Amino acid sequence: MNVIELQEQQANCFRCPRLVAWREAVTQNPPARFRGESYWARPVPSLGDERAQLLIVGLAPAAHGGNRTGRIFTGDRSGDWLFRALYRAGFCNQETSKFAGDGLELINCYIAAAAHCAPPDNKPLPEELGNCRPFLLEELRLLRDLRVVVGLGKIGFDAAFDALREVGLTKSKTRPKFGHGAKFEIADKLFLLGTYHPSQQNTFTGRLTEPMLDAVFTRAKELLD
Repeated sequence: MNVIELQEQQANCFRCPRLVAWREAVTQNPPARFRGESYWARPVPSLGDERAQLLIVGLAPAAHGGNRTGRIFTGDRSGDWLFRALYRAGFCNQETSKFAGDGLELINCYIAAAAHCAPPDNKPLPEELGNCRPFLLEELRLLRDLRVVVGLGKIGFDAAFDALREVGLTKSKTRPKFGHGAKFEIADKLFLLGTYHPSQQNTFTGRLTEPMLDAVFTRAKELLD
């Protein structure tokens, strides 16, 4: 299997009845600005190719972001923040991610998620995260050049570390403590970084600023260079 085949499996998953119902229900009452648009309303697959050295692990698609556009972190404000930072650090070719087919290309970067379906209140249940876990495990097996992993928020950070440990990429038995700007060398030349998630809850309140997010991806770039 390659990542293209795996991403196709992700996009056709029906393992979580609650999330299947939710991702489809939100299309019935979209915000006024999206009325008339055709929603993807399926699991949103990861983005990138298996040659990437940087892996980003997010939480889950936004109901009116990836669940609408069909591309991870696309069409919502969290994605606006993430791709601006990636562009400035040299990990993508443009600073906007508005819709699938808009010309966006990742550079040495792969974006995955702890859950691939939009959950109610942005909170997937533990069993739902467990159902999605095999996808992340398989991605780690396929990303053979991986050197830096960035966990977005505590859920993304913890999911990334637990998966890295399960596939044997780290022998660390204790999960590192999440924090913004955290950096851990969890194996020889394999680093795990943490950042606050670029959610509106964090960006609107100033808990996460653009310079703070830039600093994380600048460090990722330095570790790869």
